[in-house]
Amino acid sequence: MEEAKGLVKHVLLAKFKDSTPPDQIEELIKGYANLVNLVPPMKAFHWGKDVSIENMHQGFTHVFESTFESVEGIAEYVSHPAHVEFANLFLPHLEKVIVFDYKPITVHL
Repeated sequence: MEEAKGLVKHVLLAKFKDSTPPDQIEELIKGYANLVNLVPPMKAFHWGKDVSIENMHQGFTHVFESTFESVEGIAEYVSHPAHVEFANLFLPHLEKVIVFDYKPITVHL
């Protein structure tokens, strides 16, 4: 197995509150995506909605994945004023949230 050099993924699983309308969720997602343009260590952003047929999502509906070059880059992102401002807008709309950071590992068979 081989750890990806200089690559760290930041994954956020979210369940929006029922009181948050779809158009507001869309605006929040655009704001999250725009952090790539505002926070230099954030290199990429992807998101999606649960489409699993296994029904094991435990109520989580959305996943957000950001890519960084290092764990230090995530620390810089977390304290960056643009992220702090966005988090203060975003988090109050979530009923549930999990954040998980990891270094991708390739398995060679």
